[in-house]
Amino acid sequence: MLVRDVPVPPPDQTIKDSVDSYFRALHPDTFYKAMVVTDIKKADKIFQEIEGHKQKIAHAEAVYAESKTTNRPEGTRPTHRTGFLGLIGKKVDTLEYCSEKIKELLPKLEDEQKSTLSDKQQRAAFVFFNSRAAAASASQTLHAQMFDEWTVTEAPEPREVIWTNLPKKIYDRQTRQTVVYLIVFVTVVFYMIPITAISAVTTLQKLREKLPFLKVVVDQPLLTTVLQAYLPQIALIVFLALLPTLLMLLSKLEGIPSQSHLVRAASGKYFYFIVFNVFIGYAIGSSLFSALQDVINNPPGIFTTLGARLPGNATFFLTFVALKFFVGYGLELSRLVPLIIFHLKRKYLCKTEDEVRAAWAPGDLGYNTRVPNDMLIVTVVLCYSVIAPLILPFGVAYFALGWLIAKNQVLRVYVPSYESNGRMWPHMHTRIIAALMVYQATMIGIITAKRFYYSTILFPLLAISLIFAYTCHTRFYPAFAKTPLEVASQQLKETPNMSTIYTAYIPPCLKPEKLEDVEVFEDAQSRTTSRAPSF
Repeated sequence: MLVRDVPVPPPDQTIKDSVDSYFRALHPDTFYKAMVVTDIKKADKIFQEIEGHKQKIAHAEAVYAESKTTNRPEGTRPTHRTGFLGLIGKKVDTLEYCSEKIKELLPKLEDEQKSTLSDKQQRAAFVFFNSRAAAASASQTLHAQMFDEWTVTEAPEPREVIWTNLPKKIYDRQTRQTVVYLIVFVTVVFYMIPITAISAVTTLQKLREKLPFLKVVVDQPLLTTVLQAYLPQIALIVFLALLPTLLMLLSKLEGIPSQSHLVRAASGKYFYFIVFNVFIGYAIGSSLFSALQDVINNPPGIFTTLGARLPGNATFFLTFVALKFFVGYGLELSRLVPLIIFHLKRKYLCKTEDEVRAAWAPGDLGYNTRVPNDMLIVTVVLCYSVIAPLILPFGVAYFALGWLIAKNQVLRVYVPSYESNGRMWPHMHTRIIAALMVYQATMIGIITAKRFYYSTILFPLLAISLIFAYTCHTRFYPAFAKTPLEVASQQLKETPNMSTIYTAYIPPCLKPEKLEDVEVFEDAQSRTTSRAPSF
């Protein structure tokens, strides 16, 4: 269970003492142990440096072993430069340099671990119970009259904890969320502003002014012709490619504590972006642009004009779904791009078994981009089914084949990074209902534009969909957000080892070499979480 916004303890108590005494008094028979969240930024930075030097040593040893031949048994010791990306700075022997750095950093890490345990406790903690039912009950209880104290939720599993977001206070989280939503809204609605800005900045004249060292390239006639033709488009493609990463970063800035919640948040933002700009923006924008003179001459007839012009866009979206079906799934099933990247890495970059294994790792399914794109296809197929019914077979084929391919990839290819206990489904279900309502509104608009006078009988469809969405939200969604006591009270086949669960949440930078030393690091293990069903 994750506890945030812990009240400030009395002067004679630490935050850990306060959390321990509070939950031990409430649950004397089922309380196991509490971990207080600490600020581990500095310790984690040192730890990552040490791990980076260890990887460099392993890589350098493999390169050194390869350099030993019959003619040169002594081989060539690897070297690198200490400056930016190893391109500038003093040239040093890699093995000696990294070994000295590790010896220098290890005492610093130990000192930082000790100071983290005693001086960097934050107002958040993870609380463990011996009983799953007690954990589920405690996580769903209002613990304080003031909403900004003892904020309690079920904690995610260890693999998906976002440590840096755990100590953030409730007002900080709410402010961040508001600012991020505003930024996303502006990005979605005024999408052309950043695109126009990018296009303006990426003109050759602007680049020549801002980056004088590019004059040698820009002044070449042949290169100038090519760059003038393709530079803005390349900038646009790069922007769109970076958009999912940008949305993930914005979602992380909200203060979300788990990776699965972060992916769901980014997925929702990406869905709104592509539906608004790809579907609604293209469909309505191109229709109005092609009939701009008619709209100017007769503004009240805009809906009639849209009804007459929208079917003309059906070819574009039919082709769009067909390409997603043939090209998208072909690349997904063959995994041609990852295969090429793997062989390039293996040939030129990978020297150790760990590096080959990391290059070959397929990763997870990528819900933050896959789900929004599939939801876009749902929206397009539903809406254009009333305009161009020929799109329906392509939509059926897309999801029928997609079910088979995605099932194969999930079972045999992708490796999940974490387990969120099905919490992605309510997110998807909500957007399917939203697509259904957009389809119903489109259908009513098209039929009304065709002057079918009984189209008013279709208006209750929107109300029925809203009622259905509300029913699902109140009846089924809560069981995905919180563990029901009915489930938590069921007996497990095997009793989990509480010590194993507890140590699973120790941050790597604070984890002792010997697990029997865990009690010494009890305060440092504060950055852990656990989901109630895990108990």
